[in-house]
Amino acid sequence: MLKIAITGPESTGKSSLAKSLAEIYGVKAIPEYAREYLSNFELPYTIDDIVKIAREQERLIKEKATTSDKILIADTELLVCKIWTIFVFNKVPEFIRKAFAEQQFDLYLLCDIDLAWEADPLRENPSKSERKQLFEMYRVALEQANCCYAIISGKDEQRVQNAIKMIGALIEKNK
Repeated sequence: MLKIAITGPESTGKSSLAKSLAEIYGVKAIPEYAREYLSNFELPYTIDDIVKIAREQERLIKEKATTSDKILIADTELLVCKIWTIFVFNKVPEFIRKAFAEQQFDLYLLCDIDLAWEADPLRENPSKSERKQLFEMYRVALEQANCCYAIISGKDEQRVQNAIKMIGALIEKNK
């Protein structure tokens, strides 16, 4: 089974890309649990809330990995929780650190910040400088963890096609 993680800063098209790829590959994408958790939540959240989100996101990924037979697409994963805790709380809880280190994806699609930021009650970092800083944090974390990743840029269908190209290259490489 090929495991694809879609990651990156907020408002970079992760959910849209996950949905499009899931349709193309005929699978159901693993949803971003943070959105479900925080939608019914009285802000502010704490670092313990992010740990709860991380535990459930990990559970969803592991559960899907046991039932998927061709391709798994995760609309977010534990790197998101790791970067989130660093950016907001300046530390990484042990569970998140360990879970990120142990998660296994064949390819991370790192969504570029080339899309316009869209306001949403759950989004916190609209400034261009914050978005650049966050993107660089993701890129560096993927490099440091020796993850196979590709930066996915472009708008709408071009973004989807760029992701498909990277997935196709990985499939070809693994033949």
